[in-house]
Amino acid sequence: MRVIGIDPGLRNLGWGLIDADGSRVVHVANGVCHSSGDSLAERLLSLHRQLTSIVLEFAPDTAAVEQTFVNKDGAGTLKLGQARGIAMLVPAQAGISVGEYAPNAVKKAVVGVGHADKKQIDHMVRLQLPGVDIAGPDAADALAIAICHSYHARSAGRLEDALKRASA
Repeated sequence: MRVIGIDPGLRNLGWGLIDADGSRVVHVANGVCHSSGDSLAERLLSLHRQLTSIVLEFAPDTAAVEQTFVNKDGAGTLKLGQARGIAMLVPAQAGISVGEYAPNAVKKAVVGVGHADKKQIDHMVRLQLPGVDIAGPDAADALAIAICHSYHARSAGRLEDALKRASA
């Protein structure tokens, strides 16, 4: 299963792709989409085009996006929400299911604690994907989101199998 993790941001949108086979995860690619343009609409369009190109190139089977948390700046939260909309729209346009995860759930899945900092996330992603060259903190977060989604998808698959066996 090929998973794309997306860390939404209006200036920098991180993305990371892994291939997951059971408990084994392998790095495919990662990067950061940098928005361009003067207006909000131009920046969103820039992110949409870049992310669409990535999805077309790497053909993920599933996607995962980090949920937005509300911060003190309401206008900033709304703008981040619009970037998150792009992060969810692009995979949906490609017919790919999209999972959503709270930041603390991602941190707990990858680091083991829900309040890990960026350095801890980067470190644990590097441990789980040996030799990976990470494009920056946003890409590390995106890879963590992809890893989290692969764990949840694997456990959901085991639950489905157990329910099928129990009903047989």
